[in-house]
Amino acid sequence: MDYYEFVFKLASDEDYHKDLLINSLSEAGFDTFEETSEGFNAYIISTDFDQQKLNDALTGYDAMFSFSYEKSLIPQKNWNEVWESNFEPLVINDQCYVRATFHAPMPEFPYEIVIDPKMAFGTGHHQTTTMMMEFILEEDLRYKEVLDMGCGTGILAILAEKCGAKELLAMDYDQVCYDSTVENTQLNQCKNIHVLCGSKEIIPDKKFNIILANINRNILIDQIDRYSKVLATDGLLFMSGFYQEDLPLITAEAAKYNLNYSLHKLMDRWVAVKFVKQN
Repeated sequence: MDYYEFVFKLASDEDYHKDLLINSLSEAGFDTFEETSEGFNAYIISTDFDQQKLNDALTGYDAMFSFSYEKSLIPQKNWNEVWESNFEPLVINDQCYVRATFHAPMPEFPYEIVIDPKMAFGTGHHQTTTMMMEFILEEDLRYKEVLDMGCGTGILAILAEKCGAKELLAMDYDQVCYDSTVENTQLNQCKNIHVLCGSKEIIPDKKFNIILANINRNILIDQIDRYSKVLATDGLLFMSGFYQEDLPLITAEAAKYNLNYSLHKLMDRWVAVKFVKQN
């Protein structure tokens, strides 16, 4: 499977301009982003690329700030080399050490996660993934049933199992993410994670104690009704993938389905939020 690489260069010192473009591109089908000194690189499966969707995603931003991009085809065989040159180990809350298969283990940390990211989103380096992992580390997940929506590499489900969750369902509509999650659960010797390829339509009719959803604003709003239906009373919903200015909209939508705001985290304008399900 080949990918297109788009090298974006921004003539702006405002970090949120970069975030605005990345958010729009993610909604247009781009699934992986790599920040650079001049902007960022964006990747999309070649067969998924649509020039009109790209044009629509970028509409209006040229009036706000200057940017340019160059497009090139990246064969699948080169992708691991890209990650190996850019993926550095990561420590979350001094408790969880995230590394790739080519990094040395560090057994002094309570939790270690091995990720072979390939083209799937979720190595822990993005602010949204980091905050979601922090939430997991702060909760008591022992014996809980957990749903990880938009699982990407499966990193959140893997950490949840390591923190004691007894039964986990990890889902993503992207086949690459599904395959990545299956591989990474095996790398981490996970025994309690079941992986499905699909969206909200195939969430089983059962109750979960905790739902993790790190996707984007529009998908979260579309799926939040379904989350509420399968979340147990007093269960917890953690969501991320949107900006600080989107929080009131997300909170208002959640309230329609008896999901009460508890608290949120903020990192570089990205937000992760915790809701509690009421009767």
